[in-house]
Amino acid sequence: MKPAVLLLLLLDFALITALPRVFFMRSGTFNVRWWSTALPVGLCPTLVVACQLLDLRPVTPAAWLPVTGLVAIVLFTGSIALIALTLGTHWVPIALWHQSNDDPQHIVTWGAYRRIRHPFYTSFLLAFTGALLAFPHWITLALLIYMAVMLNVVAAKEEHKLRASEFGAQYHDYMTRTGRFLPRWTRPVDQEARA
Repeated sequence: MKPAVLLLLLLDFALITALPRVFFMRSGTFNVRWWSTALPVGLCPTLVVACQLLDLRPVTPAAWLPVTGLVAIVLFTGSIALIALTLGTHWVPIALWHQSNDDPQHIVTWGAYRRIRHPFYTSFLLAFTGALLAFPHWITLALLIYMAVMLNVVAAKEEHKLRASEFGAQYHDYMTRTGRFLPRWTRPVDQEARA
């Protein structure tokens, strides 16, 4: 793995790891469900570095690695930029995931949230996809799949809580025009009829 790719991988995952301490509300607890989601964030860069030190080879043709490395750089850069945009969107910190006391105080639908309902989670998925492309191996693939499943579960629970809150109607409308992790560029048919 090229040093620039490894450096970006480490920077991206360090930023993600720092988020609970530098941004999220301090009232949260690091419970078992939180750790089950967060542990791969520390595990992924550690395993990639260990594989490099142990001289384990990626399970892909060596000729592909320059291209996958370049795509990984783009993904890591995108992840870091999306984290920065999301941090800049919030005026107040939000609750850690898997918290029982995280009733919504308001709904954010601007900035990073304009087209994506969970931009932090999207940035995490970009980082894990970048790790897979930087070091194509069954380990990084398993971590990406695990995180995709976990973040989908967490996002669904958060969305259920928001739909059941006093902001339910507003959030439902927001859901119809935004994607969970990927932008939705088209307007729903019923909104087109109203326009």
